[in-house]
Amino acid sequence: MPEGDTLYRIAAGLRPFLVGRTVTVATARQPGPRAALLVGSTIESVESLGKHLLIRFSGGLELRTHLGLRGSWHRYAPGERWLRGPSRARIVIEVPGAVAVCFDAPTVELFETRAEPLHRTLQALGPDLLGPQFDETADTAEAVRRLRDRDGAETIAEALLDQLALAGIGNVYKSEVLFVERVDPFVPAARLDDETLACLVTTARRLLVANRDGGPRTTTAVAGEVRPTGRLWVYGRSGRPCRRCGTLIRDLRHGRHNRRTFWCPACQPSVVEPPG
Repeated sequence: MPEGDTLYRIAAGLRPFLVGRTVTVATARQPGPRAALLVGSTIESVESLGKHLLIRFSGGLELRTHLGLRGSWHRYAPGERWLRGPSRARIVIEVPGAVAVCFDAPTVELFETRAEPLHRTLQALGPDLLGPQFDETADTAEAVRRLRDRDGAETIAEALLDQLALAGIGNVYKSEVLFVERVDPFVPAARLDDETLACLVTTARRLLVANRDGGPRTTTAVAGEVRPTGRLWVYGRSGRPCRRCGTLIRDLRHGRHNRRTFWCPACQPSVVEPPG
């Protein structure tokens, strides 16, 4: 599933080709939004919010997409052949000089922009780690509060993935952040002190910001140790030596969503036994 830095780059990539241009054609696979309502309106902004992409139009409408596991946004020149079949297109927006296509997204929603402050999904999100108005003090404290205010048995690995606590972290950053901060992934979030939780939030934001502008995603260089042939510390490296200590990296699927966590047993000593 695309993480916050990926959505940030998608928005940045679409913005120069869409913002300020008038929609000439708009179609959506049904059942789906009434895309024809967008024709004639001008695209005012393209922004990311956590793992959501928001496109706002002059006619007072707003398009929200969530890409899930397989969704993606593509931009094409008019008449250019698409890389995916038309049957997989959830919504197509044409403007002079460009065609934007969202493929395979499970969520494609059109609603009135004035209703955004009341939107149940968007307003429930935790602080957006890549939000332009992110406040290092207030938003970090709010994220810590939300991480702590949970089921007492929920692991910190699960809590970091909950977009209601803080928005933008996915499976890659979850494992990488916990490794950088040397935190046992399976300790209940409620057992960690505020200082540790704040460090996790700060490191997650630092890694996301460092990767939001493109290029291969890396966490090792950001953490202070440049490794050109090793971009990530633990994610996807099960059974291989830890870059820090040489211990073999482990992985485990766990939690209510059965997501995979990668960790180093030596750098992240166990506070509790891993599930199962």
